[in-house]
Amino acid sequence: MELDLKGKRALVTGGTRGIGRAVTLGLASAGATVVAVHREDTAAAESLRRELAELGGSVVRADVTVASEVARVAETCKAQLGGLDVLVNNAGVHGHAPLAELDPAGWTRLIDTDLTSMFLVTQACVPLLAEGASVVNVGASVAFRGMAGAAHYTAAKAGVIGLTRSLCKEFGGIRVNTIAPGVIDTGDELPPPVAERVKRMTALGRLGTPEEVAGAVLFLASDLSAYVTGALLAVDGGM
Repeated sequence: MELDLKGKRALVTGGTRGIGRAVTLGLASAGATVVAVHREDTAAAESLRRELAELGGSVVRADVTVASEVARVAETCKAQLGGLDVLVNNAGVHGHAPLAELDPAGWTRLIDTDLTSMFLVTQACVPLLAEGASVVNVGASVAFRGMAGAAHYTAAKAGVIGLTRSLCKEFGGIRVNTIAPGVIDTGDELPPPVAERVKRMTALGRLGTPEEVAGAVLFLASDLSAYVTGALLAVDGGM
């Protein structure tokens, strides 16, 4: 058995940096044709556009918290790919705020980005998903560990797990799974004391890499995981 995604059609949200970029390029390198979504025009988005073009993929700008823009992304996938075999809901932001300082706007903004966007994108793409397709939702291990000063982030990521479990039963022939990364070295510099503390919390004694998270996504996207659905796969080094 081997991991082969040749002929697969994939959509990745939040695909230009960190985990999303590694997933996008990993899928494309394994043979999939990938459409990656980004929210802002940045140097990272432009460099991904060039890299992905060489692998037969493309990049689309859209805000996945806005239903009309999500509909446009789905139409782009239909026009360019004809359908989808893989959907990776990766778009998300982090947030820290003590509950006493967390205002309703901040709560809503994070929930919209980290949870509601998955609902919008998945709903829009269901008509495009082929029988046996795979949906991978990127959550976080904080969902089952908790984190002080991040109630909105933790709640959103816990919601991802519930969404996944519900949709796997509703969709039947379409597999839906969650991966839950721990602290990943995405290039967003952690203060050295924080990085060292996190390393000590892991069984492996180090931070993860985006490519290691992408490996888990590729497994769930491939036929190697054909009997895996509704699962929660922690990619956190044993926190």
